[in-house]
Amino acid sequence: MCGIAGFIACKYFSSIEPVSVIRQMTDALMHRGPDDSGAWVDQNVGITLGHRRLAVLDLSPAGHQPMFSASGRYVLVFNGEIYNHLELRLELEKQNLVPETGWRGHSDTEILLECIAAWGIEVALEVTVGMFALALWDRQEKTLSLARDRMGEKPLYYGWQNGCFLFSSELKAMRVHPAFTGRIDSVAANLFFHLGYIPTPFSIYEDIRKLIPGTCLKLTQKDFSAGCLPDPVPYWSLEMVAQRGWDKPFQGDFIEAQEELERLMLQAVKLQSVADVPVGAFLSGGIDSSLVVALMQTATSSRVTTFSIGMPEERLNEAHHARKVAEHLGTDHVEHMIQPKEALAIIPRLPEIWDEPFADSSQIPTYLVCQLARRQATVALSGDGGDEFFCGYNQYILFEKFYKTRNLRLFPWDLMIKLLSPLLRTKKGELFSRRVEAVINAWKQPDGQKLNQYWMDMFRQVATPFADCIKAPVNRKIPVFPNVASAACLWDAAYYLPDDILVKVDRAAMAVSLETRAPFLDHRLTEFALSLPPEYKLEGGRGKRVLREVLFRYVPKPMVERPKMGFSIPLSSWLRSELRPWAEELLSRKDCLEELGLDAPGVHCLWQEHVTRHRNHTERIWNILSILLWKRF
Repeated sequence: MCGIAGFIACKYFSSIEPVSVIRQMTDALMHRGPDDSGAWVDQNVGITLGHRRLAVLDLSPAGHQPMFSASGRYVLVFNGEIYNHLELRLELEKQNLVPETGWRGHSDTEILLECIAAWGIEVALEVTVGMFALALWDRQEKTLSLARDRMGEKPLYYGWQNGCFLFSSELKAMRVHPAFTGRIDSVAANLFFHLGYIPTPFSIYEDIRKLIPGTCLKLTQKDFSAGCLPDPVPYWSLEMVAQRGWDKPFQGDFIEAQEELERLMLQAVKLQSVADVPVGAFLSGGIDSSLVVALMQTATSSRVTTFSIGMPEERLNEAHHARKVAEHLGTDHVEHMIQPKEALAIIPRLPEIWDEPFADSSQIPTYLVCQLARRQATVALSGDGGDEFFCGYNQYILFEKFYKTRNLRLFPWDLMIKLLSPLLRTKKGELFSRRVEAVINAWKQPDGQKLNQYWMDMFRQVATPFADCIKAPVNRKIPVFPNVASAACLWDAAYYLPDDILVKVDRAAMAVSLETRAPFLDHRLTEFALSLPPEYKLEGGRGKRVLREVLFRYVPKPMVERPKMGFSIPLSSWLRSELRPWAEELLSRKDCLEELGLDAPGVHCLWQEHVTRHRNHTERIWNILSILLWKRF
């Protein structure tokens, strides 16, 4: 795992020292790569590339970046891992495409670079299995290509600022560049208030974008001269894969599906366990992480090191479940019980770590478990992606029930909402009230397609007036499936997974120089999951049906069969107690609230209702506090 940055066609080029500027940019990314740094400048064309390295494969200087191809034509800065690099190396050797001077080392970066030199970047991206963000300079054609992995595990920001094209792994690297303006994008800020994260392709800053997962952006000399941004071109499409899987589903029976899933999972776990540094795994004791750890332990003769943390409130604590699974599988288990002061101490650092407004409060325990893992490992495998591709979230079960009971749509639900809303808001809080209202409205939809569209607009909270802002620039057409749970999974995989879950994990892990890997996001496994009939994933009021059956081959059923728990903290009560002085000081900044387009008296009323327990506004308040804290940073 690493950090990359660069700039080109800059009107400041003659008045700055480009090497000095790029080193400032990469120094801002030191946490992503503490082991080495590098910079390359071509004064003739005005291109500057920079890199910070976290050495995971080939710890020798042969892995140094920016890296040149053997021919000297291409220069690459790369963040991530190519898991099938050994297979690609064999293919290059088979085709007699080995550099004349032989291989310099055994890094995956060198293999990827020679694949690009041999086959072109489009083909090279298509044959890779991995997670990455990269920038490639073609010295012959004088073009710059940016690319991002299929699932969006690794971040990449880019855009024009004052006549200079900038790119970097994190926004903090851009902020030190003299061309950077830093104007807040009002649309992005509104989306954040609505979602709690900023969806791709937006960033919090005007004219700075996130590269869409599975795409490649190529800029030519003509683009640099005109200050243009061509559209990213997909080399892999989640939506097309999903449509293909729906049109031509897996033809085997349920037992055959289990066998194929186990084969693909084991293949992914084995590839992602390869490193020249210590590798461990997160273990919550749930279905996904338990399966990853079980297969890791199966694939090695040594004991896997696993990591889990406990929560201060028993209703949120999964540590004892993880401990039982670890004991059964025979891992070296490391457990840490979070103390409230420890978690609260992280909050002032959140803007520094996440770089732009981000309000998923599970970022706090995620950071702490990454910090725990980094003491003994440089790489940690996770279970991320299992929920989105195997119907793991509880709402998917509800969606199916809505559709099956759609004959109830003639019931006078509007009157029921009117009567129940005051009671629901008082007892359970605003978020719960909105969800109940949404559930009732879902029942009123006349058919599966309308219910599907309703879910996309309402349940994921991508509603007017911001829906058009999201859909048009992203240019992603989510298929509308008759099965509403499948559609819901796909929507979450396309948006919530890369823009919330993977952002949370990447920034938390990189803040402590830990590389995380997610076997469920091997694209061959996701393609298989998207081809499975819905009943193989969701049946009898439970999700992850096929995952569960594979896991039960390794772990006794009673050990992992329990209601799903979120990875969360008691934020609602903390806001009324330990965090109250901090929150009230932030919320007192009327000028900041109004600058962000918020009504200060309305926010004050929201806060008073929360602290007096009249209503539970945790979600909305945390969104507001997060962006206020970021703005202060």
